Amino acid sequence: MTFEQMLERVRYEGAYPTRAQAEQRVRAVLAALGRQVTGDERVELAARLPYAAAAAFTGEIPAAEPLTGWDFVKDLASRNGATVATTRWDTGTVLRVVAQLADEELLSRILAQLPSGYGLLFGRAELIQAA
Repeated sequence: MTFEQMLERVRYEGAYPTRAQAEQRVRAVLAALGRQVTGDERVELAARLPYAAAAAFTGEIPAAEPLTGWDFVKDLASRNGATVATTRWDTGTVLRVVAQLADEELLSRILAQLPSGYGLLFGRAELIQAA
């Protein structure tokens, strides 16, 4: 998939009126995800993304402490000056397209590395064990 095709898919699935708006969301979400994913999973995911998307993803230094899925959305909303609801929509739209580019095995390893709450952002059900 080319970067233009990725943007078009995000634009369509997220119902963004312009490609520029889709690109803004893609770059913001991938940069934020780049602060969360480390190790071999980071390298493998970057290799599966179109070059411009991979550059946005790897352009950020991983955070010392990973954020839960909910905190990830709240942090991204505060960085972009958007509402949490809008940011949740943007994040889910972009990460569902990213999930299509990663195979099931890689996505499972990424989700195993991250704290709770990311499964739904990638379009996967996330089961939680009862305490």
